[in-house]
Amino acid sequence: MLKRFISLQWKSFYRAAAFKTNLAFKILMIFGALYFIVVFLALGLGSYYIIEKQGLGDPLKFVNTYLIFYLVIDLYTRYILQKMPVLNIKPLLYLPFRKNQVVFYSLGKTILSFFNWAHAFFFIPFSIILLVEGYDPLGVIGWHLGIMALFFCNNFINIMMNNKDTVFYPVVILLALLGVFQYYGWFELSIYTTPIFSSFYNLPWTALLSWALLSILVLSAFNYFKRNMYLDAGLSTKQTVATSEDLSWLNRFGNLGTFLKNDIKLIKRNKRSKTTVIMSVLFLFYGLLFFTGSIDAYDGPVWKIFAGIFISGGFLFSFGQFVPSWDSAYYPLMMSQNIQYKDYLASKWYLIVLATIVSTILASFYLYFGWEPYLAILVGAIYNIGVNSYLVLWGGAYIKTPIDLSSNKKAFGDKQAFNTKTLLLTIPKMVLPLIIYAAGHYLINPTAGYIFVALSGVLGFAFKDIVFRKIEKIYKKEKYKTLLAYKQQGS
Repeated sequence: MLKRFISLQWKSFYRAAAFKTNLAFKILMIFGALYFIVVFLALGLGSYYIIEKQGLGDPLKFVNTYLIFYLVIDLYTRYILQKMPVLNIKPLLYLPFRKNQVVFYSLGKTILSFFNWAHAFFFIPFSIILLVEGYDPLGVIGWHLGIMALFFCNNFINIMMNNKDTVFYPVVILLALLGVFQYYGWFELSIYTTPIFSSFYNLPWTALLSWALLSILVLSAFNYFKRNMYLDAGLSTKQTVATSEDLSWLNRFGNLGTFLKNDIKLIKRNKRSKTTVIMSVLFLFYGLLFFTGSIDAYDGPVWKIFAGIFISGGFLFSFGQFVPSWDSAYYPLMMSQNIQYKDYLASKWYLIVLATIVSTILASFYLYFGWEPYLAILVGAIYNIGVNSYLVLWGGAYIKTPIDLSSNKKAFGDKQAFNTKTLLLTIPKMVLPLIIYAAGHYLINPTAGYIFVALSGVLGFAFKDIVFRKIEKIYKKEKYKTLLAYKQQGS
């Protein structure tokens, strides 16, 4: 049975429309994995002696102090990057496969994830060094097993976060509150977690508590997927009371108004799009890392432009990069109609521009930190409208990732949204304005840097029609590849 599942997954991979993109991405991931393996090995072998040489106290206690932050970063990284246990269950439901087998295979795949066993390249060498340095063998084994169980707990917490809002929101709110309390010194989390991690060494039997927690999480995930693995619950859409909005005032804009109405309704009625709007609001507070002087690395003048682009462009980056994926559910129907790509793209562009203007106005509270931070936000907004608004639409033509509007899964980003072409487009989006500002700042003065970036945005806006024609040609060229990819969203 296991062999059959593996065979089906392999066929799904190499028969997919985006096979070349997936293959290239997996090769890139392999090189990335090798890099982190080397880093973890180096840290595992050298951390003990570095900590000891720096006089930071007992190396084991020092690691236990900061282990909670390591676990939180691991959970965040998993949510962004880890592949979830997804199988195309429609053709399996009427075949002689037991539900337990399908769910077991799906969850079992995550156990082999790089995010689980990569940590061993740090903890195994570090544990061996502890044994060499005379630490109690039974205590080291208990500590090692207890800690590794917590990373596997992260694996199943991440699975539930991706599938259940009742898990996602409490975890995010709790971690956000703890992060704020930790940052302002109101609550020192490590004071309470260090004794727990140390108990794995001092009382090795307590490591069983980690494995008991892991067993509970595995059982919960297994039961959840098994309960929802049937057509009525797993594949049907939730029915709610129908509502309507009076958007007739948009009719005066013709086809453009029709698309705008559709986008507004899409944002208001669907879970994923609502989450994207919330995320774009959170981008407004990104500048607190740059303009408050809390992080020395972000204190340089060039970083202010970087912050200004992100603050004003939260909606642009979170919504704009997934055009036309937002319409993937009915994209084939749209393309069968007499629809002009120019009107379709223009509606998305106007929505992005409006959101950028609103974000810039809402960010006016940065005036509290002086006129220069807000000037960076204004300049960033102009660049976003005149340059980045085109680039995100351009990059969207190469993204073949369908979006499930009823789910928050990967609401913070999707690794399939990254490929060679979209990565190349990141350079003019993020790097170019920094270079332009640096040229003006260091060659003339800071004001010249702001003027140069703003002029780049104005110049881009002046060539709007020419740029739109180029983008329209790209969308037409990629049309049938996109349609084919959307048809395979279940694979």
